[in-house]
Amino acid sequence: MTTINIDQILTQMRTMSAQAASTPRVAEEPVGASFGDLLSQSINQVNETQQHAVELKRAFELGEEDVNLAEVMVAVQKSSLSFETMLQVRNKLVDAYKEVMNMPI
Repeated sequence: MTTINIDQILTQMRTMSAQAASTPRVAEEPVGASFGDLLSQSINQVNETQQHAVELKRAFELGEEDVNLAEVMVAVQKSSLSFETMLQVRNKLVDAYKEVMNMPI
């Protein structure tokens, strides 16, 4: 694997920041995927991110030459951040469920 280009990552981060700051577009047609499908896909993506980080850590620990420390650290941080995000989403869903269950009928 190649060494990570910091300038390229910074450019991507700036682009993503600009996209996030722009006004949201209104969806013209509803998306066909259900909430459960989207949640399942998100969990699978977090799992894949964690598995990738574990593979890179293992390869680095075994001394493979095509893996450098910067790649390992970025993969581990991505894995950690995605897991923490998923955990916060889960917490919000549980709170919303509790609130709905406590509503008087």
